[in-house]
Amino acid sequence: MKIFIDSADLDEIQQGYGWGVVDGVTTNPSLLKKAVEKRVGTGERVDLKEYISRILEVADGTPVSLEVTEVTGEKMIEQGKRLHELFNPIAGNVYIKIPVNPAFKEIDATHFDGIRAIRELTASGIPVNCTLIFTPEQAFLAAKAGAKFVSPFAGRIDDDLRKSAGLQFGKEDYYPAEGMEMDARLLEDNGIVSGIELVEQCVKIIEHYGFATEVLAASLRNPRQVRESALVGAHIATLPFGVIKDMLKHHKTYEGMELFTADIVPEYANLK
Repeated sequence: MKIFIDSADLDEIQQGYGWGVVDGVTTNPSLLKKAVEKRVGTGERVDLKEYISRILEVADGTPVSLEVTEVTGEKMIEQGKRLHELFNPIAGNVYIKIPVNPAFKEIDATHFDGIRAIRELTASGIPVNCTLIFTPEQAFLAAKAGAKFVSPFAGRIDDDLRKSAGLQFGKEDYYPAEGMEMDARLLEDNGIVSGIELVEQCVKIIEHYGFATEVLAASLRNPRQVRESALVGAHIATLPFGVIKDMLKHHKTYEGMELFTADIVPEYANLK
């Protein structure tokens, strides 16, 4: 399973690549805006275009997802092509992030505008990361349209299940992959009992039909969800910087290092 860093902070991105574990970057406009403002606030002279270019250079050879802000098919296609034309020459690694369904409510007429945008951008040779996926059928349609990545939002499904049951929780609290019972019933969203099960069903559909699409597990909140995403066959997990850092932590590892260090044999350590 590949690891993408879900961040627009250049320091975090550079550190992730420096560790040798990061295989790509996912961003969004609000994260980029905050990252630029943070640097400007320290006195650095940088604008958004220059900042995005620097991220692409650091990630050279690996995908970087840049998200559209438009909400109709025509405008998303136009903006996606413009972003790709503007930034892809820098390192040849730009993917355009398109929402699977840009509608704001059920009566909107734009439900299939995301699918249409995916199809047209793909036909133009522009790779697409389809985002905001909350059902396996959404992932199926995005894959049929040609999306290179489909991004099921595991953590947000877990949040929604807990909210629907009136449960109190913290954003990083673990939610069991097998689901949670409440008042003798299993919490579910149209048959999906957890965010990890959503990822798993997307993987099964994509692989069963042989789509040239990878499932990118998104909205992962803790290392255990990363492990479970790998166990159900996710091709990619996009992770906040903090989650990547936490993946190596365990109290027994720290304890073992103390024991190893206390037991150093000088003659062995000084071998040349």
